[in-house]
Amino acid sequence: MRARLAIVSSGQSVELREILLRDKPADMLAASPKGTVPVLVQDTVIEESIDVMHWALAQSDPEGLNTHMDDTAHALIAECDGPFKTALDLTKYAVRHPDTNPDQSRATAAAFIAKLDAKLNGRAWLLGDHPAMVDFAILPFVRQFAHTDLEWWDGQPYANAQRWLAAFKASDRFATIMKKYSPWKFGNDVILFP
Repeated sequence: MRARLAIVSSGQSVELREILLRDKPADMLAASPKGTVPVLVQDTVIEESIDVMHWALAQSDPEGLNTHMDDTAHALIAECDGPFKTALDLTKYAVRHPDTNPDQSRATAAAFIAKLDAKLNGRAWLLGDHPAMVDFAILPFVRQFAHTDLEWWDGQPYANAQRWLAAFKASDRFATIMKKYSPWKFGNDVILFP
């Protein structure tokens, strides 16, 4: 999601090849043997969503998503991609990790949400009145966390983070990146995104 968010914001057009992870095309595995998404094939292969974001916004940043990025914003992304994402996965896929405590994992993830909630106090976005790369780098994972148990999420005291996520999910931007495409097969028509 975050790679698509940056591509949409940058105004770049890319060939989209939607894949099913259980049926990975040989072309994808040839380009990126690790077999995860997203994969952006340019002069080089970019295999991490945060790196796709950097690539897209380096091409064009008409919304100024990188304009106000500072050390604090980069540290939030690092925390999201590290401890929060680990706790999210252990919460979301608890049955795959029977040796861990899903309640403890959720509490660890919730501590990051509390930090975001405090940062969003009196602000529409993490850095102020306008979205920044940090928002779009983190929001997709906050959405995943919220959707592990929406009833629990709605009952938490994170009004700022809940409002932030709800506004994102109600946006045209979110609708654009969430459009469903048929899985790509060799010989199919190429889909231009966005």
